[in-house]
Amino acid sequence: MLRSSQPLTGPNRRRCREDETLLGTILDEGERGFIIDTRSAQAAKQARMTGGGTEPKSSYPQWKRLHRPLERGRPLQESFAKLVEACGDPSLSMDRWLGRLESSRWLSHVKAALSTACLAAQCMDREEAKVLVHGAEGTDTTLLVTALAQVILDPSCRTLVGFQGLLEREWIQAGHPFHLRCAHSAYSHARLKQEAPLFLLFLDCVWQLSRQFPFSLEFGEHLLLSLFDNAYASAYGTFLCNNEKERSLCKVKESTHSLWAWLTRPEEQQKLLNPLYSHNALVIWPSVEPQSIQLWQGLFLRWIRPSQHLDEAWAEIQRLVEEN
Repeated sequence: MLRSSQPLTGPNRRRCREDETLLGTILDEGERGFIIDTRSAQAAKQARMTGGGTEPKSSYPQWKRLHRPLERGRPLQESFAKLVEACGDPSLSMDRWLGRLESSRWLSHVKAALSTACLAAQCMDREEAKVLVHGAEGTDTTLLVTALAQVILDPSCRTLVGFQGLLEREWIQAGHPFHLRCAHSAYSHARLKQEAPLFLLFLDCVWQLSRQFPFSLEFGEHLLLSLFDNAYASAYGTFLCNNEKERSLCKVKESTHSLWAWLTRPEEQQKLLNPLYSHNALVIWPSVEPQSIQLWQGLFLRWIRPSQHLDEAWAEIQRLVEEN
C-alpha cells in the first residue's frame, strides 16, 4: 500500500515521467493496481483549476481509479460540534436526542471511513493488488484510510507497541497537521478554517473495531481516550506542530518528553492493556451496517454518564484473567 498527495496535472494535464515510472515499476507485467481517491470525482476535476487533479488513464494504464469521497474540513468539524452539543443537552427527550444524533452525521462519517478502509484492505487481501491512496494533500483522509486498513489487515498493528508505531509512522511522521486540525475542539466558540477532527475520527473507527472484535486488540479504550486528550492538550511534545520540519525547527524532541515514553511505563501499560486480548492472525472485517456502528459513549458521554460500574467490571475482568 502506498500513499501520496494528488498529482499536480493542472488544467493542461501535465505529466510527470518519474511518477509514471515509479508506479509502473511497482506492478509486474499483467498486474493491476487500484488508486483510491478520497475526493469525489467532481472535486478531483475541480482541483485541476488550481494545479491539482488526478492520474490520467492513458499514463497509468495498469491502475484503476476509485473515488470514495470522505469529508475532511468544515463539514466534519461542524458534524463534531453538533454531536457534542447534542450529547451535552440533558433536556432532550429520547426521540429528539436520536434525531440530533442522526442530523449530526457523525456516525455516517465513521461508516464512510471504515468502508473506504475495508475497500483498500480488500484490494490488497482478496485481489492481491497494489493500492495507492491519496486525497488532496495526502495528510488527512489519506492517512485515515491507510492507517485503518493496516489495523484491519495486520495483527502487529493491533498490539500496543505496533499501534504506537502505526501512529508515529502514519500520522506524525507522515505530516498530519495536528496544530491546525486540533487547534481548539467542538467546545470552542472559535471556528478556524483549518480545524477538523480527522484524528478523532480515526480513534472512533478503532474503537468500533475494538467493540466488534473484543479479543483482537491488545489495548483498550483507555489508550484511545488518552490519545484524544493528548492530541488537543498535552504535557508531551508528541502531537505538537504540523510536520517533522516544524518539530525540528522548534526542537520539540530536545525540549519536550515523548508521550510514548510515558505510556510504555509498566504501571501505565497495565491500565492500557485489554485483559481479553488473544492474538488473532486473521484479517478482521468490520460490519458497517447501521446497527453495527455505535456512538462512542466512553468519549462523547464520559462527562455525563458515570463510568464507575464499567471501571469496576473492567477491574474484575483483569483480576479473573490474572488468577487464571
